[in-house]
Amino acid sequence: MTTPLQFTQEFWNNPHPVYAQLRQESPVRPVTLPNGAEIWLVTRYADCKAALADPRLSKRQGAGDNARSLTEPVRSPLTRHLLANDPPDHTRLRRLVSREFTARRVEELRPRVGELSAALIESLRVRGHTAELVEDYAVHLPIQVICELLGVPIEDQADFRRWTSVMVSASAAAGGAGVAEAAGAFVGYLLGLIERKRAAPAGDLLSALIATRDEGDRLDEDELTSMAFLLLLAGHETTVNLIGSGMYTLLTHRDVLQRLRTEPGLIPAAVEEFLRLESPVETATSRTATEPVTYGGVTIPAGAMVAISLLAADRDPERFPSPDSIDLQRPENQHLAFGYGIHYCLGAPLARLEAQIAFTDLLGAFPDMRLAVPPDQVDWRPGTLIRGPAALPVTL
Repeated sequence: MTTPLQFTQEFWNNPHPVYAQLRQESPVRPVTLPNGAEIWLVTRYADCKAALADPRLSKRQGAGDNARSLTEPVRSPLTRHLLANDPPDHTRLRRLVSREFTARRVEELRPRVGELSAALIESLRVRGHTAELVEDYAVHLPIQVICELLGVPIEDQADFRRWTSVMVSASAAAGGAGVAEAAGAFVGYLLGLIERKRAAPAGDLLSALIATRDEGDRLDEDELTSMAFLLLLAGHETTVNLIGSGMYTLLTHRDVLQRLRTEPGLIPAAVEEFLRLESPVETATSRTATEPVTYGGVTIPAGAMVAISLLAADRDPERFPSPDSIDLQRPENQHLAFGYGIHYCLGAPLARLEAQIAFTDLLGAFPDMRLAVPPDQVDWRPGTLIRGPAALPVTL
């Protein structure tokens, strides 16, 4: 493919034909992002998996470019988290926070997530015949879960949702107005929240992160701010879009929807297929090549930024037979939606738990749910980072 990659609404709505062409003709190639930055895009599964685990691709050096639209005063506190660091700093940070995300601790959240979902389902029933499933359900469940987990007051949830929406939008990728203001407001809020938790610790994750120690080591102020930012952002954005894209997929594949209603034990497998088919994170956060690196016979020069397309990789026919189809018995569904290697998503078990409960509850409560508009009239969120329907109007 020699023509430029056009980041239009048409592309955001259905990027899969373009990615299929890229995988076949130029699976490792430079592209120009909406902000004008040049970056090398990797699209084949084998190359993406190798790049995700390649220590020659630096997260730390890429952090400045990822945050280029932020002003200097707020850049540092937002790039001291796991996704913006290499070993040994990454190893240290992950060690300090991973104890709060064990499988046992996540499973302990199941009853509470179920309660929150049930309340949202009831609110949908009260609304009547129609709903907008993203805003009325998909947004609220993961936000409420991560806010309760971290100890964010419920009255503050709308503010941080607004800030994070601006920061992951297409306008953010293009350096649009308002991004620095949103980041600055978010940092100021987090600093105040951390100070209140330090003065009056509670039984929440943020209080635990403030107090956590490992052989005398602890998170400093910028690390605390940055980790709280990452947990709030990634802790809800991934699941919002997983629920939204999964429900879109089901509502456009009635046979699969009916099968899941009669065989709910298949819902965990369905969640994995939704993750593979429409990865909530379209491309992994960028890295910078510290030396020349070669994937698929193409050499990326030292100093170049590299983007790894999780969405393109997970529809690679060389890895997944019939990649565009939903296969609830797909063997070895080792998709890359949560990344791979040392940066594998720490919150993956929580996202899976929330999604399994969401699909179980929605399918059980509304067996006749339908899209309220033709499928091709559903617009997907613009941007190279987050993927999911912008809105999902339904009849219940």
